[in-house]
Amino acid sequence: MAVQIRLDKFLADMGIGTRSEIKQWIRKGRVKVNHMVITKPESKVAPDDTVCFDDVRVSYQSLVYYMLYKPAGVVSATRDKVSRTVLDLITDRQRKDLFPVGRLDKDTEGLLLITNDGELAHQLLSPKKHVDKVYYAKVKGKVTGEDTEAFLEGVMIEEDYRTLPAKLTILASDAVSEVELTIQEGKFHQVKRMFEAMGKEVIYLKRLSMGNLRLDEGLKPGEYRELTKEEIALLRNTR
Repeated sequence: MAVQIRLDKFLADMGIGTRSEIKQWIRKGRVKVNHMVITKPESKVAPDDTVCFDDVRVSYQSLVYYMLYKPAGVVSATRDKVSRTVLDLITDRQRKDLFPVGRLDKDTEGLLLITNDGELAHQLLSPKKHVDKVYYAKVKGKVTGEDTEAFLEGVMIEEDYRTLPAKLTILASDAVSEVELTIQEGKFHQVKRMFEAMGKEVIYLKRLSMGNLRLDEGLKPGEYRELTKEEIALLRNTR
């Protein structure tokens, strides 16, 4: 049997209005359930019931997943008094309980998952899960095989903290080097601090993938799309 929820919560979850507004609208007869006018906000409905507001059907989604190509200059937060947030970019979102899974620095670009699935977020972010996160970076300074070996051993980024082993692939080694880096943690400014420990500076950073989810090459910075059922299944199977 499907779990039933209050009618006013159903509509609030879908972004129709605030709970207080919705209660008033329900009492005024603007809401129908299975083609019948319902005037009690506390009435229970199932997610698959036909619910209409002003004769327009409202479909219920309990869990939603967006792949966002986070641009530089936007903060990975649900709200911020100064800067634009990643949630501000999801212009067609209905649910109000969305959040970014993890954080990218304000000046970092790339893949960011936006969802309201707390269980999946915990699975992807838990240090015990060792989920791969792959980055592309431009680094000021010549990256060498010595750096690759050092990253494999773990890098001291604090006086008493050494990172987990990381895989560093050199794409180009020059005054400005290009690399791909795979880490399994998400310490504050970790990628930048790892290279700083090696005497180098990250001047551009982009996340390419997280677990089994890879950034859609068709997306431009600031664009997003919902995940496919296959992508959601892949994420849930991330180990």
